[in-house]
Amino acid sequence: MILELKNIEKCFGEKKVLTGVSFKAEGGKAFGLLGRNGAGKTTSIRILMDVFPADGGEVLIDGKPIDYDKIGIGYLPEERGLYPKKVIAEQLAYFAELKGMTPKEAVKAIDYWLQRLGMTEYRNKRLDTLSKGNQQKIQLITALAHDPDIIILDEPFSGLDPVNAMLLKDVVREQIGKGKIVLFSSHQMSYIEEFCDSIAILNKGVVALHGDLREIKRNYPRNRLLIRSEDSQSILADFGSSCSLTDNGDLVLRLGDPSEKKAVMTRLVEHYEIDEVKVFEPSLNDIFVEYAGDAEKEG
Repeated sequence: MILELKNIEKCFGEKKVLTGVSFKAEGGKAFGLLGRNGAGKTTSIRILMDVFPADGGEVLIDGKPIDYDKIGIGYLPEERGLYPKKVIAEQLAYFAELKGMTPKEAVKAIDYWLQRLGMTEYRNKRLDTLSKGNQQKIQLITALAHDPDIIILDEPFSGLDPVNAMLLKDVVREQIGKGKIVLFSSHQMSYIEEFCDSIAILNKGVVALHGDLREIKRNYPRNRLLIRSEDSQSILADFGSSCSLTDNGDLVLRLGDPSEKKAVMTRLVEHYEIDEVKVFEPSLNDIFVEYAGDAEKEG
């Protein structure tokens, strides 16, 4: 299954929020939708979910207009939307039935997910009696209980401690393994880098960069080496201004030309105690800073 947003346009009054936004996300893989606040992520997601229509363009599944009666969407919003004073099981059942489940199906799915996320003991508690992290897990159940085809996770790791973050990672991997489309929207680049095969970076309503993350990294100029060594100070002294020290103690050595790579690596290994030397690839954070640019009011 391939989800495609194709040439999406959207204006609010005289303000153009999206201009020809296009990207594809594939089943069985995770996709990262990135951008600063105001770049158009929220608007793109709402159009994808049919919350409101686009002014132009299409949302397609396998090349055909999406049929929302047949394609289920699960959404974990950044801003939580459950009822704090209501019993957890009751409102989970309510949301599941809104997504087309029978009462019996809803109860079965809810009990499974409460058990899967270690939340069974809170089944008959009010939501506002739970910690922020546990409330996040309850919100996640509303996104997953109806077994959707497309799962949209907006800042999913917000408020989770390391143990619960690991649990959520396992759940996400399970959903990807089932062939579902998992779309992340997050400012936590480490999670995007860990999960996502492809990304799109929005900048002021335009797709500034889109594609396979590995290919994007490999297409950067390969004229820098990353070096880990106990002799870092000696290397810095010998290579001068072409070498710099990173925050974590590694060295980045800029080559005059990528063709020098083999000769410089050989020189390093022969003259210094080298733990690791490899071609330097930018992190997703580096790429994001380069392409995200400045953004204004949230869109």
